[in-house]
Amino acid sequence: MKIYFACSITGGREDEGTYQKMVGMLLSMGIDIPTAHIAETGIEEVDAWEDPYDIYFRDVTWIEESDLLIAEVTTPSHGVGYEIGYALELNKPVLCLYQKQVVVSKMILGNPHPLLRIEPYSDLNEVEETLRKYLVEIQDQLPGSK
Repeated sequence: MKIYFACSITGGREDEGTYQKMVGMLLSMGIDIPTAHIAETGIEEVDAWEDPYDIYFRDVTWIEESDLLIAEVTTPSHGVGYEIGYALELNKPVLCLYQKQVVVSKMILGNPHPLLRIEPYSDLNEVEETLRKYLVEIQDQLPGSK
């Protein structure tokens, strides 16, 4: 299974430790994550040197090649919102996770798309439980899984 992991880069890195742990959880489950590097410390400096055109086409290609998208949406990000919309337009399942005490965009919370699931969490144990349940549930809906 290939999952596009999305999180804030230029919008803020306050939750970087959470991103790293989430990516680690997914990797430990044997998931292929082409965007694992975005959880790493210093990614905003690395991306600063990249051409925006190159990043756009690299990332949309990765979304197209992935089975689904998982986004951590606690920290607002224009890019993550775009990636979520793009994945849904391609009829890819999307799971958005956010910290319970945070107010999330109503454009995410109010989206009725049947392939979008939004889950709040209180701690990383809850994140891992949610990820495991979601991946089991969604497995049968992915192309080539039957």
